[in-house]
Amino acid sequence: MGDTPRSLPTAAARAGDSAAAAAARDLLCLQLRSFVDDPQASERVSRLLGALGPCRIRRFCGEGASRVDERGDADDAGEPAPAAVVLLAGSQGLSRCCATMSALHRVWPGAPLIVFSLDVTDDELATLVMSGAFDFAMLSSSDAEIRLRVSRALGWDSGAARPSALVSEGEDRLRGLGSRLIGSTPEFQKMLRRVPAMAASNASVLLLGETGTGKEVCAQAIHYSSARARGPWVAINCAAIPAELVEDELFGHVRGAYTNAVGAREGLVHEAEGGTLFLDEIDSMPTAAQAKLLRFLQDKQYRAVGESRVRHADVRVIAASNRDLRLAALAGSFRMDLFFRLNVLNLTLPPLRERRDDIPMLAMHFLELANREAGRHLVGITPAALRCLQEHAWPGNVRELKHVLHRAVLLAEGPSVQAGDIELDGAAPAAEGPVSFREAKARAVEAFERHYLEELLAQSEGNITRAARSARKNRRALFELLRRHAIDAARYRGGMD
Repeated sequence: MGDTPRSLPTAAARAGDSAAAAAARDLLCLQLRSFVDDPQASERVSRLLGALGPCRIRRFCGEGASRVDERGDADDAGEPAPAAVVLLAGSQGLSRCCATMSALHRVWPGAPLIVFSLDVTDDELATLVMSGAFDFAMLSSSDAEIRLRVSRALGWDSGAARPSALVSEGEDRLRGLGSRLIGSTPEFQKMLRRVPAMAASNASVLLLGETGTGKEVCAQAIHYSSARARGPWVAINCAAIPAELVEDELFGHVRGAYTNAVGAREGLVHEAEGGTLFLDEIDSMPTAAQAKLLRFLQDKQYRAVGESRVRHADVRVIAASNRDLRLAALAGSFRMDLFFRLNVLNLTLPPLRERRDDIPMLAMHFLELANREAGRHLVGITPAALRCLQEHAWPGNVRELKHVLHRAVLLAEGPSVQAGDIELDGAAPAAEGPVSFREAKARAVEAFERHYLEELLAQSEGNITRAARSARKNRRALFELLRRHAIDAARYRGGMD
């Protein structure tokens, strides 16, 4: 008897295969590369990655862990870039791990690299940090800690499962925003902890802070993590609109409302129906428009210019200013009643000079962004260049830091950003200067230790016993580390408004 002929797939079967292929493409792609001889550790981390939600995990171990296809598609043609690469490193495979990290930076400059290590020395730790790791933790960390590290690298705000194939547009945008709300200092974390409560309310929000501190990003985070996330996000800079046109821009006009009004036009309030209206530089709004905005905030009613009919709109208002609006109201340049109406909920964003310990993390983030935009593959920032960044006053705050890093990436001639590549407004480019390996290592380890300790205390809310347990470290030894870095655990405890 001959072989039974194989029937051709039906149209329904082909459609099913296509749908399955599309679903596979939409899955979150992660890579796990193990340089340690510990199959149980690899299995554990793989299981924790799988718990994040529907994802495809490509695992590499042994010699395969070092292989990186320069085409950027690993072993399968057309495979998308990984959302993140997790590396398990130890003393024995350290050099291969660092070389692989450099190769990964070249092929996928936008993919964050998270390193979980097993028994590395301070020297080896410094080598890993300088190789461009996005984040670092010990393999002995708790399951929750490992999930948190990976989730943060992916731009998520927690380790909860996030099925990427099913996220809404609002959740997708919030994930992107999470990667822009970067910082571990107590001041910044305290501000971030208030965002979810503000997102759960429909009350007006007033955001205060110097220019460039990230007020609009914070406002977007409130919108996209709220019930209005599927509604429109409409932003307007009040200072960019001529005084006589602000009311028209907000509320629109009817035909014939004034000489050039040959047709009716809807305003931004109408455009923001069901969503959020962000009013930046609210202090620049003319007094007449302030009165109209106050009326709208009181009862959600307004009139278009030249119209007698009253309209209603379901819009949440978030306002921002780089001035102290209370002082402006006392001086008579801003309506006091409007200030109180806007100030139901408020946040003050700290300037960058008050959160200098966040500069290395922000700098690496902006380095990765600039690499993607400029098509370059710089792998890190030298200690001397980092010292230049940390010593600058940053009058333009985070926005200025972003522009400085972008310029440095465009001008850099070596594989890393050097001190000479840093051009700061009002300052000449700094000289790199000879730095010994011992000094560079000491600075890298010191920066890592401080960053790790501050994150540890933030997560344990200043409880040293709990922090020592999470770090798998003797309480007395942890206390010595805190004393050496002059870190006060009391700063991280709640109830200090």
